[in-house]
Amino acid sequence: MTSSHNEAMSAAKGHLAVTVVVPAKDEAENLPILLDEIREALTGRNFEVIVVDDGSGDNTGEVLAAYQTANPWLRVFRHETACGQSCAVRTGVLNARGDVVATIDGDGENNPAYIPELLDALAAGGPQVALAAGQRLGRKASLAKRYASKFANKLRGAILKDKTRDSGCGLKALRREVFLQLPYFDSWHRFLPALVIREGYDVVHVDVLDRQRRHGTSKYGIFDRALVGVLDLFGVWWLLRRRKRIARVRQTAGS
Repeated sequence: MTSSHNEAMSAAKGHLAVTVVVPAKDEAENLPILLDEIREALTGRNFEVIVVDDGSGDNTGEVLAAYQTANPWLRVFRHETACGQSCAVRTGVLNARGDVVATIDGDGENNPAYIPELLDALAAGGPQVALAAGQRLGRKASLAKRYASKFANKLRGAILKDKTRDSGCGLKALRREVFLQLPYFDSWHRFLPALVIREGYDVVHVDVLDRQRRHGTSKYGIFDRALVGVLDLFGVWWLLRRRKRIARVRQTAGS
């Protein structure tokens, strides 16, 4: 780790160190703008950013390599073949150094200006709160995607009772130690509130404004984002039913 990176991760005592994980596929035009925005949003905090290049076929790798030369807080991991958004998030979490992992989509539709608000909400909740989840307002997606997402969210909320209006929002902040306890499966990132509650922790919510992407088109269609999640929903419901008790653990004297 470079001395500059050490300074970035040890600055601003009193804030939890945060790793921002950015899953990205073919986002060469959007990423430099997004990374500049993340740096501006987190100035004064201990942070690093991990971009997981999920098998991009454009020049995302070259763009990130160039950006790294002047920004040592950026770390890059690449999947040789596309594995999906959930897998990319997991790669970032496994390699994160921060106490808290914040996630944000790589297409620029999520505004990094909300990351500090998520971190502050998480900290204000104390150790019992493990997740601060963004809830999108003013969706900019196509009408078909908005309807599909609304349907999936209503069905999910009715079955899982996770008290979350919009579990698909890419903006989230989660304590890394809890993140690592969660069962992994494809589309896992869309069920984080329910999975966190399953571990005995609480979730807080922060309203965030959606925005248009600047370049390119979405890499995830209606079936990736909403309808396939309906199939996973019943698997998560099964997981919730299998967890009967939450262990309250304390270390005893002499241990």
